[in-house]
Amino acid sequence: MKVVIADKSHSIYAEEICETIAESAKVRGTGIARRTPEYITTKMENGNAVIALDGKKFAGFCYIEKWGHGKFVANSGLIVHPDYRGAGLAKQIKHKIFEHSRTKFPDAKVFSITTGLAVMKMNTELGYKPVPFSELTDDPSFWDGCQTCKNYDVLTRTDRKMCLCTGMLYDPKAKKAEEPVKIKEKVFNRLKQIKEALFLSKEKNKTK
Repeated sequence: MKVVIADKSHSIYAEEICETIAESAKVRGTGIARRTPEYITTKMENGNAVIALDGKKFAGFCYIEKWGHGKFVANSGLIVHPDYRGAGLAKQIKHKIFEHSRTKFPDAKVFSITTGLAVMKMNTELGYKPVPFSELTDDPSFWDGCQTCKNYDVLTRTDRKMCLCTGMLYDPKAKKAEEPVKIKEKVFNRLKQIKEALFLSKEKNKTK
């Protein structure tokens, strides 16, 4: 099994990818924005997608969307073919597309809207935080893409403030701000351990 950055040569799988995404949405009974094979092909040609292949057989896929003039990117269309589900492939694909997004768009905020608990869990492991829709992109093109979702009426009734999806965001600037705090915590904990060890050593010497 290989999970690689997709290119033009993988466009032969575009139609199968769209069909797999649509069928998965039907089975789960959840809404999802439909994409065309042409749209998926464009993502591959621009190097904004990853694909999982078992030899020459399609196994999984995910792509990057850029919004707000590059201030935001989204990892969308995560799908695993039914023959390969339950083996951790979705997590491999998610990590690959996230890593690719961070490399290609290092300063962009990475966001996700999803109804899937498994995707929420993977997002959390990668450092995403749940946020209200107001913290996501205000690019109308993104929200227009939700029109093919069966829950679009919920989104419009709430003036795009909420829907059945949960909004999640990875902010690289916030992540960098957390790092010094974590380092201080590690240093503090280490010093605490040393002090405790010295105290125990002194107590043992007293009893001798």
